[in-house]
Amino acid sequence: MNWIYLILAGLCEVGWPLGLKFAESMPQQKIMWFILAGISITISGALLFLAQRTIPMGTAYAIWTGIGAAGTFLIGIIFFKDPATISRIISMFLIVAGIIGLKLAHH
Repeated sequence: MNWIYLILAGLCEVGWPLGLKFAESMPQQKIMWFILAGISITISGALLFLAQRTIPMGTAYAIWTGIGAAGTFLIGIIFFKDPATISRIISMFLIVAGIIGLKLAHH
């Protein structure tokens, strides 16, 4: 169950940079997006807290931030026209490979 908490925490980690991006691009709704970003980071942190009951802190934190980074990277490319250069894609692949390696190394 703690791995499920960790995956959900990583997915929620995507919500706060997304909320900040919307706050910047929709100034008339800035407060709403800031609140949603705050809720997202709170839920993400709470789920990380639960996951760390059995998953080592360093492993949990690296996977949490990696899922958040990879998710934010993909959303940026797909929805915000962030550059999809080969060097950025290879670099993100290395982060994902590290996440997989940490999961496989966990006993």
